Amino acid sequence: MAKNKNYRKRLSLALLSVLCAFGMGTVVADSSLQSVVQSYTASSSLQTGMLVQLTGSNSTRVEAVTADTAKKMHGVIVPPGDAAVTLAPVSSTDQQVYVATSGRYDVLVSNQNGAIAAGDYITVSSIDGVGMRAATKDIEIIGKAASGFDGVHSVQSTATVHQNNGKTFNVGIGRIPVDIAIGPNPDALKLGNVPGVLQRAGVLIAGKPITPWRLYLCLLLLGGVIIIAGSLLYSGVRSSMVAIGRNPLAKSSITRNLIQVVFTSITIFIIGVFGVYLLLKL
Repeated sequence: MAKNKNYRKRLSLALLSVLCAFGMGTVVADSSLQSVVQSYTASSSLQTGMLVQLTGSNSTRVEAVTADTAKKMHGVIVPPGDAAVTLAPVSSTDQQVYVATSGRYDVLVSNQNGAIAAGDYITVSSIDGVGMRAATKDIEIIGKAASGFDGVHSVQSTATVHQNNGKTFNVGIGRIPVDIAIGPNPDALKLGNVPGVLQRAGVLIAGKPITPWRLYLCLLLLGGVIIIAGSLLYSGVRSSMVAIGRNPLAKSSITRNLIQVVFTSITIFIIGVFGVYLLLKL
């Protein structure tokens, strides 16, 4: 009987410990999901849901991000009451706005790049501060759409967008919830069977998506430059050592020739690296 009581007591304590641990884990998980919203100032009027960037070197001011400055995306304008934690406001006569850099918030989007479906990545459209469905050519994203927008339903306004060929077309603008996670576009890094590390390195240097053939051409060029410069350096050092062994009195002239070979090899290598860089950037 005593053994049964002890067993039940130990079992109860074990269950209580598991429940406590689960409760603590839930609290930690919930707290980690909370986003911090920072207050900023803005000289121009910014709407809730607009995508913004920091203004120049001033870390207390924001402005609408543009398609050309997508890499500078900082967050999305949100209402002050939407945040779990709000940092102290900045006193200024300018408009005060609140910017979230993580969490799920409503974002202004358009159908400029087609209808948006839940799970699509969102980037900046040609309309300042307004997002759109990201294509593989878009490097930076604000996050992933949590619902869809087709430009027909739930349209709040419209705008005219100019194409590169000079033509214009109208797009619808609305708000959809987006899971904010600013970073590189995962779809832009999909380059066939190219290794992930190589993909990221190429995109990082080029600042844009690059085709596999261009990446492999750059690798081939870099490999050829390394082989040429290495062979020249090896043969120069080897021949110099042999020449010094045969004729020690000519050591000074042989050393000068060796230095010239070393500089030539370094120059070839630098030119080759610069050529690879240009090939990636063009």
